[in-house]
Amino acid sequence: MLQLGLPLSPPPPKTLQINGFGCQTRELGFPRIPPLDPSKTLEYKGGFGRLRSGGLGFGRAFAPTSEAVLERPAVGEGNVDGYDAIVIGSGIGGLVAGTQLAAKGARVLVLEKYVIPGGSSGYYQRDGFTFDVGSSVMFGFSDKGNLNLITQALEAVGCKMQVIPDPTTVHFHLPNDLSVRVHREYDDFIKELIKKFPHEKGGILKFYGECWKVFNALNSLELKSLEEPIYLFGQFFKKPLECLTLAYYLPQNAGAIARKYIQDPQLLSFIDAECFIVSTVNALQTPMINASMVLCDRHFGGINYPVGGVGGIAKALAKGLVDKGSEILYKANVTSIILEHGKAVGVRLSDGREYFSKTIISNATRWDTFGKLLKAQELPKEEENFQKIYVKAPSFLSIHMGVNADVLPLDTDCHHFVLEDDWNRLEKPYGSIFLSIPTVLDSSLAPEGHHILHIFTTSGIDDWKGISQKDYEAKKELVADEIISRLENKLFPGLKKSIVFKEVGTPKTNRRFLARDSGTYGPMPRQIPKGLLGMPFNTTAIDGLYCVGDSCFPGQGVIAVAFSGVMCAHRVAADIGLEEKFPILDAAHLRLLRWLRTMA
Repeated sequence: MLQLGLPLSPPPPKTLQINGFGCQTRELGFPRIPPLDPSKTLEYKGGFGRLRSGGLGFGRAFAPTSEAVLERPAVGEGNVDGYDAIVIGSGIGGLVAGTQLAAKGARVLVLEKYVIPGGSSGYYQRDGFTFDVGSSVMFGFSDKGNLNLITQALEAVGCKMQVIPDPTTVHFHLPNDLSVRVHREYDDFIKELIKKFPHEKGGILKFYGECWKVFNALNSLELKSLEEPIYLFGQFFKKPLECLTLAYYLPQNAGAIARKYIQDPQLLSFIDAECFIVSTVNALQTPMINASMVLCDRHFGGINYPVGGVGGIAKALAKGLVDKGSEILYKANVTSIILEHGKAVGVRLSDGREYFSKTIISNATRWDTFGKLLKAQELPKEEENFQKIYVKAPSFLSIHMGVNADVLPLDTDCHHFVLEDDWNRLEKPYGSIFLSIPTVLDSSLAPEGHHILHIFTTSGIDDWKGISQKDYEAKKELVADEIISRLENKLFPGLKKSIVFKEVGTPKTNRRFLARDSGTYGPMPRQIPKGLLGMPFNTTAIDGLYCVGDSCFPGQGVIAVAFSGVMCAHRVAADIGLEEKFPILDAAHLRLLRWLRTMA
């Protein structure tokens, strides 16, 4: 039966042809525990793991009494001790890194503070509604090319998901009544944009043409770690023109290139809005490589929504990780990284448990990693340089709502970007509104006759400090009411009366549940950057410690953090002997990359 408010002919689900989803079934979150021998005393030495505290708990530190000891099997034979990598956090970047390593044969332990995986790509359920925590716009989820990184990550651990193609990436509602739909088909989008700006036809074709030049170069390469010289030189010899193209655009920003071809200020402001969705900054501050990945992949592979919600991606990756013999532990709040002789060797949890490994991968932001997990250590020079170039981007105010379906027109698009009357408000707190209605694509996310609206707008944590709990709750309602009123006036008359469920989250909510410093969305350049030149990669100044996620190259967004995860896994695999490595060449190459970053 057709629900009110849904398109008359919704796109049919599409299944990516990836081998098998459900191989072995094993409960997530509980590492395998070998038999206990109560006759032995507590003694745990050698290898990469040491039991430093007894007491009840799960993982290697599980010891019901002080008389018990864990028998440590040989590595490769169910060893609960010999982890090759510990991943702190189960965001998409961390899960991709972990699953890629597990697929290569590494033993990985993922530690997640919350009760489900996914971080900003997680989900929660209320009153029959399934809400995506973060964005519902899924890039990198197609069945072709090399930038379909979510697809590849799932495939690596034998998983597949049904997806629904989204016919419109986003519908812009902008000042001066400018309305632009970004159609799935590139030609349809360009025709619509040229129709709005006929005098800029040449500039439009040239700017987006350059985006395609960057995208095609990137999409032609096998994507692995740029910090691994054997891979990098191999790609250069195979695809020299493509590599040189990317090197040329690496220090450039989208806004500067747009201004080479386009003069119309309103069209340039539209391109700012396009980039703002990618990076939460305008086009002049958005690296050309980042912009090109998103502005072209939405047409090349298209936006594809996973049936059942975005949270299914993280659940599938977590299941695949376990099926490959690795482990994920929930309610595992890592509070510090353990160093020995300057090398990262383990982590300590809030309950005192300690886990040890050959390598540590932090999916926390770099501010959290070096400011909290390593707070007793002097900040490395590289991290000082990073913090000179980048600041924490603001967080978001989120409104998750369930509404009666008949409040939405039948032809409503899934994603909307609203900035009604003043271009200068684009980057201001509460200025722009991003709206997702995933039930337009997948009606199973809501009770029959209802839709989900996920609304978010930028907001800084300082705006929510220093007020009582009563005033905090009142302010949430006031700000949310203003945002909903704007949507009611611009898009959906009668919206307020249609609401059956509403929940408001602030930057403090994001800080609490996503464990991100100030609830930040990620790094933001202090001024106009030199493209991606200043963005750090996965290795750090701490031996054995790697970072992954949106504060690593290439930055924010689902496709970018997945890329970061792929790169991190490759570099770690080389360092633990699962990939070919030449130490002298490695050292020289890493020094070169660090020198290049100083030029930013």
